[in-house]
Amino acid sequence: MVHSANSGHAAVLALEAYAERAGAALACAYSSSAEYDAALIAERRAAGVYGPRRHRRQRLAIAGGIAAGLAVIVFLIV
Repeated sequence: MVHSANSGHAAVLALEAYAERAGAALACAYSSSAEYDAALIAERRAAGVYGPRRHRRQRLAIAGGIAAGLAVIVFLIV
């Protein structure tokens, strides 16, 4: 009878240890999904997954402004 009491106590201790480890494994370092997504995107950007940023509209606006400025200058000279 003593043997079964000791093994039962050991089993309970083992189950408690497993429960503590499982709780630690399920813990999350982020307080919200938005925080997790922001960290994930920052990590992927740092790794170069998304590629270089392209500012096509900004370049077109600058080119259009330069062309308009040159057109005004040419119109005033002529």
